[in-house]
Amino acid sequence: MKTVCLIGKPNVGKSTIFNKLIKEKKSIIMDEAGITRDRIYGVVNYKGKNFSLIDTGGITSLKNDFTSEIKLQAEIGASASDLILFVVDGKNGLDQSDFYIRDMILKTHKEVIVVVNKIDNEKRRENIYEFYELGFDNIISISGEHNLGFNNLLELITKDIKESTNDDYNTPKFCVIGRPNVGKSSLINALLNEERAIVSDIAGTTRDSIDTRFTYDKNEYIIIDTAGLRKKGKIDKDIEKYSYLRSMSAIEKSDVCCVVINAEEGIIEHDKHILGYALNAGKGVVLVVNKWDKIENPNEEIKKWQEKIKNEFQFTPFIKVVFLSALKKKRIHTLMPAVLESYNNNSKMISTSLLNNVITEAVSLNAPPSFKGKRLKIYFVSETGIKPPKFTFQVNDKKLIHFSYARYLENKLRENFDLTGTPIILQFKTKNEQ
Repeated sequence: MKTVCLIGKPNVGKSTIFNKLIKEKKSIIMDEAGITRDRIYGVVNYKGKNFSLIDTGGITSLKNDFTSEIKLQAEIGASASDLILFVVDGKNGLDQSDFYIRDMILKTHKEVIVVVNKIDNEKRRENIYEFYELGFDNIISISGEHNLGFNNLLELITKDIKESTNDDYNTPKFCVIGRPNVGKSSLINALLNEERAIVSDIAGTTRDSIDTRFTYDKNEYIIIDTAGLRKKGKIDKDIEKYSYLRSMSAIEKSDVCCVVINAEEGIIEHDKHILGYALNAGKGVVLVVNKWDKIENPNEEIKKWQEKIKNEFQFTPFIKVVFLSALKKKRIHTLMPAVLESYNNNSKMISTSLLNNVITEAVSLNAPPSFKGKRLKIYFVSETGIKPPKFTFQVNDKKLIHFSYARYLENKLRENFDLTGTPIILQFKTKNEQ
């Protein structure tokens, strides 16, 4: 599927454009600059053509507490994209931040459309010529607030997209991620039975992410090898930064992430961060404990490791865990069934009647606590999305939901439905809220 990324300075209307295109209020819209800091994802359908859309935080040339993080998030989004929509302010014109972003975009060598927003009258239409100074050929004017020019923009975005679904979009994709030198390339070689990736004891041998198509049990899959993910503070060279961006891009392209940890070293804090990258992106997850051949008394140690993982990853008891040796090709057969279970659960649809039966029983067993004399009432629940599964609760007042009760409801859903290996999203909406 084609991936499109919105990039621009704060308050140019990226989030409004994002919400209009995906036809859902998913991105936060506020007048305060810099509200959107992380990447937000959606899928756009236009005349039977689909593309993935990424919204990013506003980038500015000024330095503040969030500048570097927002820029990094935008670079990751751009790296994962085929097309960049460079959103600019047609009302106030160009400034230093626009040229700063222009220079950043040029380094990506991606196709670019300059989207001049806030062109909502004939007088402002003449403002569009100023933006040719940025040096891009494709420039189009719209008004996000007044819903003008979107058909022209969508025609331009989808001109090279076929109506028939791309094979790669239908093919399940999973990536192998982890710290440097935990055995990611060896794991892929073991699965593919060939030395297609460089395997070395030198950390960071794999610099880029590599896609490979392969067949398992008569079905096709795509596996993505990635560079080792170092701590952010250690990403100081351009080549390391590029590897980091490509690894994060691989996560976003995948349906399931296999997070590899080194059995010899045990679980370290950065392993948890890497797992967090996958969960935050809404992907199915399999935790792979590699180099299991180095462990003495492996049958006894598995029980100890399972307890250790339970303690170290307290808020993710749903993750699937396999123990194997990529180098010796021992227990390799346990990986693909775990990947497929996570993939299927990440895409699972549950009937509305079953959901409501489970939640009604959960509430009767443990009623929500009252707050300032008011008690949460749940009227209805339905599944409103997949990858990951998203459950929307219609309630009397969403401000009454406490995180501990939300976790209780999540646990009840997991007890009644097999959602092993996938995060889920619980959304609460006040009744009649759009």
